[in-house]
Amino acid sequence: MTTKNLLVELFVEELPPKALKKLGDAFAGVLFDQLKAQGLTTSESALTSFASPRRLAAHVSYVLPQAADKAVSQKLMPVSVGLDAAGNATPALLKKLAALGADASSVAGLTRAPDGKAEALFYDRRVKGATLAEGLQKALLDAIAKLPIPKVMTYQLADGWSDVKFVRPAHGLVALHGADVVAIEALGLKAGNTTHGHRFEALVDPVVLQHADSYAATLAKDGAVIASFAERRAEIVRQLAAAASTIGGGVTAIDDDALLDEVTALVERPNVLVCEFEKEFLDVPQECLILTMKANQKYFPLLDSSGKLTNKFLVVSNISPKDPSFVIGGNERVVRPRLADAKFFFDQDRKKTLQSRVEGLSKVVYHNKLGSQGERVERVRAIAGAIGQQLGGDVLAKKADQAAQLAKTDLVTDMVGEFPELQGIMGRYYALNDGLGADVADAIEDHYKPRFAGDDLPRNDVGLVVALADKLETLVGMFGIGNLPTGDKDPFALRRHALGMIRMLTEKDLQLGVIELVKAAAPVFGDKIDGTTDALEDFIYDRFAGLLREQGYSAQEVEAVLVLKPQRLGDVSQRLAAVRTFAALPEAPALAAANKRIANILKKGDAVDPHVSQALLTEPAEIALHKAMSGVVPKANAQFEAGDYTASLQTLAALRLTVDDFFNGVMVNAEQMDLRLNRLGLLATLHNAMNRVADLSKLAA
Repeated sequence: MTTKNLLVELFVEELPPKALKKLGDAFAGVLFDQLKAQGLTTSESALTSFASPRRLAAHVSYVLPQAADKAVSQKLMPVSVGLDAAGNATPALLKKLAALGADASSVAGLTRAPDGKAEALFYDRRVKGATLAEGLQKALLDAIAKLPIPKVMTYQLADGWSDVKFVRPAHGLVALHGADVVAIEALGLKAGNTTHGHRFEALVDPVVLQHADSYAATLAKDGAVIASFAERRAEIVRQLAAAASTIGGGVTAIDDDALLDEVTALVERPNVLVCEFEKEFLDVPQECLILTMKANQKYFPLLDSSGKLTNKFLVVSNISPKDPSFVIGGNERVVRPRLADAKFFFDQDRKKTLQSRVEGLSKVVYHNKLGSQGERVERVRAIAGAIGQQLGGDVLAKKADQAAQLAKTDLVTDMVGEFPELQGIMGRYYALNDGLGADVADAIEDHYKPRFAGDDLPRNDVGLVVALADKLETLVGMFGIGNLPTGDKDPFALRRHALGMIRMLTEKDLQLGVIELVKAAAPVFGDKIDGTTDALEDFIYDRFAGLLREQGYSAQEVEAVLVLKPQRLGDVSQRLAAVRTFAALPEAPALAAANKRIANILKKGDAVDPHVSQALLTEPAEIALHKAMSGVVPKANAQFEAGDYTASLQTLAALRLTVDDFFNGVMVNAEQMDLRLNRLGLLATLHNAMNRVADLSKLAA
């Protein structure tokens, strides 16, 4: 059959901009998958999705007018149920066949085939392939049903009686197979070949689509709409760069993919214009101005070559008048009050010191089981002081305590009240305004870092200590009240906090034990939490394991190292490197297997004292092993203590032959108790020595 290209469009009122790209991809993707599942596409068929503020559409190439017939084998029932002792059809079988449009004459053609322990009857037939109208109707309804709609609307159809639930009211449906309209319906609409263009700039209305392949071109020409999300986005990027270049001086529009996607979802045909505001507003921290322009107005601030904000910005307009001055003037008037508010908040906030705001934190609820932000600050101070003392003595501890006390005070400022995203950032500006040192000011901003994967770590030791304390307080507190993350729900970002802790401990190679940190932090909560920390410790190591696997280490390597729960996370990468080198040695498989065997032997009884009496060594193989260990183990231990984990494991590899001989020639569970305990002590000593870097048994096949 001759194939033609297919175009389906759903024309609606303005779609939610932050969801548009996802809606467009989902609509086209499900539609294509359903057509493919019904045999209406070919191996050459390709999908193109379209999404603009008022439409979702899909173009599919090489679509058949009807799917090919196909053979279907349908299980009916067990033979014992469908046929009587004489082999005649039972009433149950005849009833089943009638439901399928067959009669008693079909019984002879039924096939038998094993079905589990019994034999079943199967009805083989050829089913006529779905027509495009049938298949597209099913595909469209499925695509609509599976749309990831953020919030459903209920609206009334034109008949005045029926209600429909959808993301936005739908006003048009197009379905073209080549130039032919496909008779389908959805959302109270019948498919046709007309749509609508730009609200104000379309040349004609409605826009008539002559062919599925002319969709994008016709909309662009007659409807003044760039239907493709990707093409519209690329056009905005091009215009932003061109507009910035006309200003000169190396200025560039701020790089923000989320803003770019949102603006792409707000306009049908972009027109970028240059606007400006009064230079006096540049006295306000640029983070405030940038945020208000992006979040409230969807503008693109312009930065100079050094990354400093200029007093010019770019607007992506949805209209292209001959005289743009009214559009430019209107946007400049709109942004001015926003910037004035930011300046007012900044000026007012600086009239009070951060220190004077500490008391106000006691009135801000943190969690009903964990108290106020004021109580939380005291806990963070206690943890930060202890960590600071351990890492840098009194000087670091004192600065960390001051930064921890003030780190949350910007939460009760007007600026952060208006723009919560600026917490920490504004604290730094206000700390500098109060005459506090750069170490403390930077730490106030940085104690939230790292905020996401790939984010910078705190820039100084004070910030590092407070950030570590802040994340530790959150983790211990939330785990202590049983507020654990589940599935994809993690309202307190505990996974992110754990990864942030891990990054600081590893990348800065801090001389701190992770379990010691967790256990030391628990007492600062008093009786507010359950003091056990096992679940949190496991959670941190699980996060670390996932991070290491993402970095390219195998699950086997990671488990071998982390099952020991090494205290200093900073040396885990060295342990992993040592394990990888060891695993490549010819002795490794045998030693790993022996290590696994030893672990299993030691598990079977009570705790074994790793002590050996030479007087009780009677067999040549155990004497040889003890002698070899006496030379190898002290050397391997010394290398371990020096941090040379690779050398330590390589040294232990020399025991391979004597270990093999021991298991071949010695009965560990001797009848004589003192001999048995001595041999177990020998194995326990060997096991302890071999598993300091990693649990080598995890490398066994």
